[in-house]
This record gives sequence, structure tokens and C-alpha cells, in this order.
Amino acid sequence: MTTTVPALPAGLVERPLTMADARAVYEVMAADQLDQIGMIEIEEADIVGDWGRPSFDVEAQTLGVFDSDRMVGYAEVTYADRGDAAVHPAYRGRGIGTRLAHWMQETARARGARLVGMPVPEGSAGDRLLEALGYHVRHTSWVLKLPAGAEIVRRDLPEGYAVREARPEEWPAAHDVVEDAFLEWSVRERESYDDFVASIQGRPGFEPWNLRVVLDPEGVVVGVSYVVIAETDDGRDAEAYISRLAVRRDQRNRGLAQALMVDSFAVAREHGALVSGLSTDSRTGALDLYKKVGMEVTSVWLSRAIDLV
Repeated sequence: MTTTVPALPAGLVERPLTMADARAVYEVMAADQLDQIGMIEIEEADIVGDWGRPSFDVEAQTLGVFDSDRMVGYAEVTYADRGDAAVHPAYRGRGIGTRLAHWMQETARARGARLVGMPVPEGSAGDRLLEALGYHVRHTSWVLKLPAGAEIVRRDLPEGYAVREARPEEWPAAHDVVEDAFLEWSVRERESYDDFVASIQGRPGFEPWNLRVVLDPEGVVVGVSYVVIAETDDGRDAEAYISRLAVRRDQRNRGLAQALMVDSFAVAREHGALVSGLSTDSRTGALDLYKKVGMEVTSVWLSRAIDLV
């Protein structure tokens, strides 16, 4: 199936991006999120870390829209069937979002994908646009925060288990735990170990304590948490964010995930974070777990996708 990709409005130009454009992408995404949900949930380091994966070809998988030298919109196909996009609020209503959506479809189709989608805040301009373009909802996601000053109650581990910073030789096992857990409900290709390492170590500000593990009595990695501290430039408190949290299937229902979570938040607080956050979605069934430790939903996102065949 082929589609006609809408042209850009007069006066705007587009081009593939490079790593040097990461800051401009962040600024567009931050402006879009601040306007849509009243807060910024992206950091420039997130973009640099994602784009630094060996499997990601920045120039082939991104597109920027510019008004003179100013970036006003961007899109990327991050994986075969998933991407992201944003348009600066001052430039909405000019067809830029539609143009970017069609570019994402064509790029994903050329890479062999059968569908492509992206997350959008529920009820936002992006949500309404994708719905109008025929995108369906794949799942719902929630961003949750543990407010500043909230008590972090440590969860005792079962006898013989321990939680600590991952050692270098434990990284391959940590990768396996994360991918095995995520692929139980996520329909995608398995992330390579090289991409896993690059997205973590290549993220600006990385420190070894960011990757946490739970070890069973035999010293085997059975749980993993990856927590970072978001460096804010909009006056917000520094925030700890868990971007990956996983426990091996046969080790669940023992309190390991909760122990990892409170450990990650506590260690991040020791490193200056005042607020703690993470996200989960309707495929995991973990929302109630996070609410039990005092976390509050701050925004709701929909993963919308469209069939390409």
C-alpha cells in the first residue's frame, strides 16, 4: 500500500537529523509536553542515549522540520514499528504533524514493519490528530511520581537475597532479565546487548550506581532496575526516574520489584533527587503496585498505531 505524503507549508524545509540536533529535538519536545501536559517528561540525555545505540541510524531514521534555522517539528522511527514526533505549539495547525506522521509510516514500511505507532498524551493535539488519521489505541500508559518529601519505606528481601549496584560482569545477566521480562508482553525484536549497554553507558551523566540488581542466594541476577536523575532546566526539583524495572518470571510475588524500586529511589535521593518517577502501562498490570508505595499518576498516555499493510 502506498500513500501520498503531504507537502510542507511554504517557507518550511526538512532534512535528516544528526547527533548535533539532539538539543533542538529536546527543545521541541519539551515545549510540546509543557503545553500539552503542563510538565516536561523528556531530557536531552534521553535522546542522546537512544540515538547512540549501534543499531540506530540517526540520519536514516529521523526527520526535522525547520523554519529558517529553527527546528519546529521532528519525527523518528526508533525501532521497526515505534517512533516519536513533536511539533512546536506555535506551529500547530499547519499540516506539519500530518506530514511527519506520513513520513513515519513510509519509513517504517520501508524497514519491513507491518504497523507503526507512537505515544501521545491522552486528549492532546497529537492524540486527536492520530485518531483522525486512523490510528488505533494499542495500550495505555501512566506516568507516576512519588512527591518530594514522601517517605521511602524499605522493603525487606527474602532471606539470602541482596540488592546493590550491578557489577560489570553482571551486565549480560541484567540484560537477559530485562529483555526476557519485557518480551512477555511487548511485541518487538529482542534488544541486542550492545544496544542495551550503549543506551545506558552512553547516556550523558551515567554513573555505575544507576544500574541496580537483586541477587538470589546463589548470587544470580534475578531482578534489575535502571534509575537515572533527570537534570532539569525549568525550575523543577531534580527527579529520579526508573526507566527499566524487571524481575525474572520464576522470582515474582516475593517483593523483589518493590524492593528494587524503593532501593532505586532511596539511592537516587542520596544523590540529590527530590522527586521520584516511573511509567507503566496496561500490558504489565503493575499500576496498583506503584500506587501502594504512595506514587501518584501525573499524566496518561496512549500508544496509538496504524496498520501499514
